[in-house]
Amino acid sequence: MTFYVLTLFPEMVLEPLRFSVMGKALEKGVVRVKALNVRDYARDKHKMTDDYPYGGGQGMVMKPEPLVGTIRSVLSEDPRAWVVLLSPQGIPFTQKAAHRLSGFRTVALVCGRYEGVDERVRGFVNEEVSVGDYVLSGGELAALIVIEAVTRLLPGALHAPESAQEESFSGGMLEYPQYTRPAVFEGKAVPEILLSGNHQKIRQWRRKEALLRTWIRRPDLIRAQELSESERRLLEQLQDDP
Repeated sequence: MTFYVLTLFPEMVLEPLRFSVMGKALEKGVVRVKALNVRDYARDKHKMTDDYPYGGGQGMVMKPEPLVGTIRSVLSEDPRAWVVLLSPQGIPFTQKAAHRLSGFRTVALVCGRYEGVDERVRGFVNEEVSVGDYVLSGGELAALIVIEAVTRLLPGALHAPESAQEESFSGGMLEYPQYTRPAVFEGKAVPEILLSGNHQKIRQWRRKEALLRTWIRRPDLIRAQELSESERRLLEQLQDDP
């Protein structure tokens, strides 16, 4: 899979990708990341990529010519590339969205800056995505989030592929509590069930704990779950407790 990142600051994108899971995925060729400098596609001699907004107002707006020129450059390499504008106005980026994007051969991530992009650029993208209800100085950090979340789902990216299936949100709920050595830390012991070697009971315990944690921390996620009768009774009991 190939990611193109359309940005004014290529180094801001490429440098963090050298480490950990992403670094190994790049080394193995699981994924490729190419950062294209939008300034290279500016048409004027000063390579201007932003200008004052029509109608007045604070800040600067990214010009359409350099951005659209960069998008067209990507499409010339792969006409089927999926173009994503990273924007606080986009749909929320979720694990489900990461799974969907992992199905594309090429994804182009357009990073805005300043007060945003000229509205006409939106006619050249396939969708807009937001990584959260907050404001960043640009889309580069959002692009890194999308790239890593998607890459983790690709075959060969993780040493243990099943890890991606058990993490938070992969099954629609938060992940169960995790423990490692020592068995007792400052008087707090690991739950005995995890030391029992009974894998069926461990799976049941983890499902129950994931359900409880999700209900307490993210009850909105529960509504989309297909729960067993015992799980529904457990939630009803929790709701009745003071």
